[in-house]
Amino acid sequence: MTRKRILSGMRPTGKLHLGHLHGALGNWVELQESGKYDCFYFVADWHAITSEYSSTECIKDNTISMVIDWLSVGLDPQKSTIFVQSAIKEHAELFLLLSMITPLAWLTRNPTYKEMQAELTSKDLSTFGFLGYPVLQAADIIMYKAYGVPVGVDQLPHVELTREIARRFNFLYKEIFPIPEPLLTSVPKLLGVDGRKMSKSYDNSICISDRGKELQQKVASMFTDPQRMRKSDPGNPEICNVFTLHGLYSPSEKVKQIDGDCRKAGIGCTDCKKMLARNVAEAMVPVHERMDYYANHLAEIDVIIEEGNAKATKIARQTMDEVRATVKI
Repeated sequence: MTRKRILSGMRPTGKLHLGHLHGALGNWVELQESGKYDCFYFVADWHAITSEYSSTECIKDNTISMVIDWLSVGLDPQKSTIFVQSAIKEHAELFLLLSMITPLAWLTRNPTYKEMQAELTSKDLSTFGFLGYPVLQAADIIMYKAYGVPVGVDQLPHVELTREIARRFNFLYKEIFPIPEPLLTSVPKLLGVDGRKMSKSYDNSICISDRGKELQQKVASMFTDPQRMRKSDPGNPEICNVFTLHGLYSPSEKVKQIDGDCRKAGIGCTDCKKMLARNVAEAMVPVHERMDYYANHLAEIDVIIEEGNAKATKIARQTMDEVRATVKI
């Protein structure tokens, strides 16, 4: 029986953080290990250029470090295909064809387009490439005739736009693309150390690679319950991001104890953060060990990417042969 194919990707724009780990990568690994899917995960380096077009010199290095992060948290090149978007030129061709049939209004109403413009105010994002990146994203997904796309709730509009573009292509020409389904993660939203969305743009992230004093300092600086001004004040764990992370990194019985102690001022925020930092550090030991291994064996990373590119290219060429015949060009 042929396994259903799933596809997802990330932009190589800097170090990955715990939001990436729990919002996406953990789900990728779980889907990989389920044995139910043929998993394709790609480095979206062309997508990175939509916002980093004036500083592209970091993209290659970020690509390697991101793949190392992926392997370190459990992606297995024997079970998943790992490839780089720009190595598969067919993505650009399908993007061009899809851009011919995608109504402009579909792109301008994309909520993420407006959100990122507001978030990245230091960059001029009024470019065709940035407006049209959802079309490239659609090409990425339907190129491999993916059944599902693992995403967080905030990315649902992207998948829905891909579904609309696939339907439009099938209606105008021939039904050759399956309509992909979003595969949602159920992890709570992680905030950055400043209480805002954890984001590389805000420089408020706890990175997967953070360890030692760097990790301790970031956890120590985390915002907690804003109403709790003194240790003697009772707290509300439900609105505290430190407590959210305890739910991911601390034993369940300890989480329950912290909940009770916080509500009756039996534990201070400083001690609570120290406990969290220790638990995060302990959980990340095997991740960091694999990270150190791959950092010292970069030739293995090159081989993994080359093999993934070859497998992706074979499928992409077959798809584009079918697309060209369908569009009659």
